Amino acid sequence: MNFEQFCFEPGIVAGIRSAGYTTPTPIQEKAIPLVLAGRDVLGLAQTGTGKTAVFVLPLLQRIAKGPSRQTRALIVAPTRELAEQIHQTIIDLGKGMRVKSVSIYGGVSKGPQASALRRGVEIVVACPGRLLDHIGDGGVDLSHVEVLVLDEADRMCDMGFLPDIRLILKHLPVKRQTLFFSATMPADIRHLADSILKN
Repeated sequence: MNFEQFCFEPGIVAGIRSAGYTTPTPIQEKAIPLVLAGRDVLGLAQTGTGKTAVFVLPLLQRIAKGPSRQTRALIVAPTRELAEQIHQTIIDLGKGMRVKSVSIYGGVSKGPQASALRRGVEIVVACPGRLLDHIGDGGVDLSHVEVLVLDEADRMCDMGFLPDIRLILKHLPVKRQTLFFSATMPADIRHLADSILKN
């Protein structure tokens, strides 16, 4: 079992090689084909199991085709550290692609984030609070989002972000692919997953 079986674009294959990925982890092996097929996915996996690549690689493949400079994927993460880590993974795996990504979180100036959004990016990686600030300012257009990723959903719930997530969902197209990742499945997370996962 290796990454070649997924038939990624040459630019993505180059990113996989330079990142030193050889054999897919169990969650990558099971979930990547489903994500590539456009299915909604609920992934239960601990940190360190390679789940970031489960959504980043298919996103890069999808965004390689179609319009550029509009937000086509939204990844929501609970902490700035995780948002930055996902953003860096997109940069590393997408080296050979013309895909632009921005990370959005609080505790830093909004200016550079707003500038990047104005220039146009295909992937937004965001913490809920700061994303809602940009939505409130009219600084981010989520009407073209094709894929929503909720990463570490249980941590977002623990940190009190569930109401923010529900607000963000109202700004997204109903017709989209949703990828939902969590290490545990408490009742409110299961309820959220049941309400947003369709296919």
